[in-house]
Amino acid sequence: MKKLLPLCLILLGCTLPAIALQNAPTSEPGTKPETPAPAPIGDIRHIQLDAVVTDKSGKPVPGLQQQDFTLLDNKLPQKILSFQEVAPGSTQEPPTEVILLIDTVNTGFSSVSYERSQIVKYLQQNGGKVAHPTSLIFFSDQDSQVQTRPTQDSAALIAEFDKNQTALRTIRRSQGFYGAEDRLDLSIRTLGNLALYEMGKPGRKVLVWISPGWPILSGPRVELSNREQQQLYNTIVSMSTALRRARITLSSIDPLGTADSGGFRTFYYEEFLKGVRKTNGVLPGNLALQVLAVQSGGRVFNSSNDITGEIESAVADAGDYYVVSFEAAPADQPKEYHSLEMKVDKPGLTVRTRTGYYAQP
Repeated sequence: MKKLLPLCLILLGCTLPAIALQNAPTSEPGTKPETPAPAPIGDIRHIQLDAVVTDKSGKPVPGLQQQDFTLLDNKLPQKILSFQEVAPGSTQEPPTEVILLIDTVNTGFSSVSYERSQIVKYLQQNGGKVAHPTSLIFFSDQDSQVQTRPTQDSAALIAEFDKNQTALRTIRRSQGFYGAEDRLDLSIRTLGNLALYEMGKPGRKVLVWISPGWPILSGPRVELSNREQQQLYNTIVSMSTALRRARITLSSIDPLGTADSGGFRTFYYEEFLKGVRKTNGVLPGNLALQVLAVQSGGRVFNSSNDITGEIESAVADAGDYYVVSFEAAPADQPKEYHSLEMKVDKPGLTVRTRTGYYAQP
């Protein structure tokens, strides 16, 4: 390979990509945007999880108690240290922020045009007010533009759309493998930088990334050196930890809809859903958008042209949810992967939360 994600992602010192998101939110309008310093790491063994519980129809289930939950770390039951239900309108936590990201790097122009109309349709619902504070990110290969601050005012969000013109890409699919590698690199850097920014803000965030996903670049013809595998493993550990510490639940929506239905891309990511436990055999597919979404407790939406409805489903995760914490046991070695599973002792209910984390000694 020409290169492999030369990212500054050596977390736990928590150094993430230092590519500033232009027009990043600031505390006061008109102030110079700055990338905040990483939040203090605190007790690295204290793990906090945001969990969404749904019934068979996919609707959130409120009113559960701590005794209804069982938490497994590497299949071993863990004592729950704290438990809290957060309902819409609750003052126990800051309101969940919804971030809608329009990806023009990995999406063709015609698809971006359609998805923009679908997003505006979503914003125009409910009498001109969205249910949660919402911000927009326009991701291009030239810069990533972020609205000044989250708002529930649909008119303000739509006005932001009107001001933004979809940037033409300089990295094109016709550039073949190397162009795909550049898109992968830029996409991972942007997500890492966003996680770093959100890490400095309190509360939970639901990130809806509208894109077919960046190139997976994995298969029998992809061979990585030992050094490249170690770099990639470090990036995976860093990204997983950054998304967890930023309290980001990531969902991906494929704007190609039925045009992508049944295609190889819509299910190939499932080969990489298991957490990576060692450097041997690691591949770029372990950092696929859809993989990171599922591992964060979010969802993958594809094969439908109803982008508006898919956004509504993804944003529903910002409603009623549960915050659970536990104390992780010391790891035997640095960057040791631990699988997580949360269960509810009631029939017909499903729990979605992070599927794993990387522990430290």
